[in-house]
Amino acid sequence: MEITLNLTPYTIRLKNVFYLAALIIFLSSCGTRKYTVRNDTKASKAADAMANLKSKQLYRFITDWTGVRYRFGGLDKSGIDCSGFAFLLEKEIYGVTLPRISRDQANAVRKKDIDNLKEGDLVFFSFGGNDVDHVGVYLNNGFFVHASTTRGVIVDDLTLPAYQKVLVKSGSVN
Repeated sequence: MEITLNLTPYTIRLKNVFYLAALIIFLSSCGTRKYTVRNDTKASKAADAMANLKSKQLYRFITDWTGVRYRFGGLDKSGIDCSGFAFLLEKEIYGVTLPRISRDQANAVRKKDIDNLKEGDLVFFSFGGNDVDHVGVYLNNGFFVHASTTRGVIVDDLTLPAYQKVLVKSGSVN
């Protein structure tokens, strides 16, 4: 059994008009949705901290490294640790040569109250006892950038209780 369709140019044009009308309705309905962005989320606040950086070179440095995985002792894009990240950032952005280890970096900074921190200052943590074992670089509005052991290089909220409990020093180089 053989079936043949005899479509005239008129029916083909009618089908095309129908498809075009359906496409227009679909596209116009998508345009009527209203999306709202909550400006109080952690992600939006981190984005604001990045947008408010005074140094565009710092902004580019952070965005270039964001997401690079953590690797103890690492110092390149295949993996980096917290002190290596602070070491490279301070050297490239501010021309400051820090020691390579976070504990030694903490000894090299002048202590400063957390409320007086400026962009590029360092924040030190002790997750494993009394000694400094983690470092980050302060940005603004309570945010800092660091190489997290679980999330890689990330902008994070310094005001979170998890960080406040283990913050042991903050300060600036020189």
